[in-house]
Amino acid sequence: MTLEEVQVQAASPCTGQALVDVLETAQDNDCLTVGVYECAKVMNLDPDSVSFCVLAMDEQFQWDVALQIHFTLIQSFCFDNDISIVRVSDRQRLHELVGRKDEEAHCVLITGPCEGSWDDPSLEKLRVFCEESRALNDWLPEISLPAR
Repeated sequence: MTLEEVQVQAASPCTGQALVDVLETAQDNDCLTVGVYECAKVMNLDPDSVSFCVLAMDEQFQWDVALQIHFTLIQSFCFDNDISIVRVSDRQRLHELVGRKDEEAHCVLITGPCEGSWDDPSLEKLRVFCEESRALNDWLPEISLPAR
């Protein structure tokens, strides 16, 4: 697969919809952790439970040094522990999908397995997408979330 093919796949609605499906399934199974600090706690206390990571990076927070440091540490942890990680540029849409009133959805972890719920073709599709991206040195691929 060429870099162009991966970039096209990253922008494809299928990959974005797969992420939406996985987030909804994880939320239904109480397997989501939302928020930078909450995610860091889970990674520290039970790193083996983390199945997938989503970082929301948007222009509004690009100059937030503390947030960028946390993102760097989370990315490093995911890379070191072979956890698939993607970014989305629409933090507000991610928040709509998984957020709660008092939480900012800058980071979302999918934990599991939740008693077989991760025999999910959408999660497998996302993992393959991440593997293919890493093979082309795209270590933090971006996925576009579909509009409602």
